[in-house]
Amino acid sequence: MQIKALACELPSLSGLPLSRFSHAEIAQEAVRRGIAASISGATVWRWLTRDAIRPWHYRSWIFPRDPDFEAKAGRVLDLYHGRWAGRPLGSREYVLCADEKTSIQARIRRHPTTPPAPRHSMRVEHEYERGGAFAYLAALDVHRAKLFGRCEPHADIKAFDRLLADIMSTPPYRSARRVFLVVDNGSSHRGPTSVARIQSQWPRVKLVHLPIHASWLNQIEIYFSIVQRKVLTPNDSESLDELRERILKFQIRYEELAKPFEWRFSREDLSALLHKLLVHDLLKSA
Repeated sequence: MQIKALACELPSLSGLPLSRFSHAEIAQEAVRRGIAASISGATVWRWLTRDAIRPWHYRSWIFPRDPDFEAKAGRVLDLYHGRWAGRPLGSREYVLCADEKTSIQARIRRHPTTPPAPRHSMRVEHEYERGGAFAYLAALDVHRAKLFGRCEPHADIKAFDRLLADIMSTPPYRSARRVFLVVDNGSSHRGPTSVARIQSQWPRVKLVHLPIHASWLNQIEIYFSIVQRKVLTPNDSESLDELRERILKFQIRYEELAKPFEWRFSREDLSALLHKLLVHDLLKSA
């Protein structure tokens, strides 16, 4: 129990010049503190694994800062579960998420990538020439797994409006009663000005903004993470045009096989999470 308690401490609290513990360093600190006369890092690792304690892992996160976080996030979660303002969505109402993946670079390697072979992984030349960059704008229908995407020189208002024009000129969105478009607070679709601009062009489009720092609630980010893993890692291109073509071909390939994401996080889950963060803040300030 003392070893597990030690693993759940930050090293800085003990005056150690470490950002995080490894299992070997926990063993060393346990001996230094007199918790055990001797202990191996392997034993520490085995004990911690039982309780899924892994102090050598970490992830970044941010506390909600938007004062209306729960209200804004809640209506997006309702849309994902097929409801708006307490009522089920109709058959001619659609929910899409949209965003931009910016600064996608074409990295032209100085030597060709070699394929995998027995006892050898794929090898990618470290040095590359910059072949330019572009932004990938995409939108996902969360209930139908329908994708729209464009590769644009810049992620600006005009580029976003072209993406929206692609959506609204395509059935069934062209004749929809309402199209809910979930977006973050990026410069191309920020605030009341963007709502007025878009409704003046497409009155049936309702822009729904996420709270600040809540991209994790935007389902298009899941698709972008798949693009990053499947298309852009490792980043090796023949040219900027070849990279554009690859991304758009992947979009077609993905859409042919895709199913809607099984989104389970609900308003109730959100309330529980925010309550947990509130308790954390209160304990920290006590």
